[in-house]
Amino acid sequence: MGTLFERYFPNVAAISDEFVTATIQTLYMTFWTALIAGILGILLGIVLVVTRPGGILENRGLFEILDKVINIIRSIPFIILLALLGTFTRLIVGTTIGETAALVPLIAGIIPFFARQIEIALLEVDPGVIEAAEAMGTSPVGIIFRVYLPEGLAGIIRVSALTIINVIGLTAMAGAVGAGGLGNLAITRGYNRFQSDVTIMATLIILVLVFISQFVSNILVKRVSH
Repeated sequence: MGTLFERYFPNVAAISDEFVTATIQTLYMTFWTALIAGILGILLGIVLVVTRPGGILENRGLFEILDKVINIIRSIPFIILLALLGTFTRLIVGTTIGETAALVPLIAGIIPFFARQIEIALLEVDPGVIEAAEAMGTSPVGIIFRVYLPEGLAGIIRVSALTIINVIGLTAMAGAVGAGGLGNLAITRGYNRFQSDVTIMATLIILVLVFISQFVSNILVKRVSH
């Protein structure tokens, strides 16, 4: 089996330790981006839902500002966002190279994306349930935690999986400009040195991570839907 693998993936076999390191770097970027951007994105998504026209805490001015800012940031291609936040990243981390430095633009790019997804998921909650909660005298905070989040949990899980998959893809792009991870390995070793087996293996590992994320989310959605 080892001989067969070395025959078809000779360059991968020669740098197997680098693949382990690159995979860990990708998981590191994905985990921290998903955690930090996830928390902030959920909070921002909730604010968008409750302050929108007709919301339980309607505030048209705040909603319009947040809505436009999110649309603007989401419209910026990630590769350009990397360049735009270079100085800011250097101020925070001290460098623009490496997986930790990549967290700054990754989080900045994912927060508005995830917030919009959370907004969409929460807007699917039956308005009748919200009206019933208001009629019972439930406070806005109570409605958020007792109605919006429980009723929209399945949708939140779905959009979270979609966001994690997006994060994995962005880590590969960040890796292509020196952030480390599988994207960096695929470009520096696979593409630049014409080692196609390295590029193929990096792609396969990324696909496995995506499939695992989707598989776990499907299981969680089935559990909360019953």
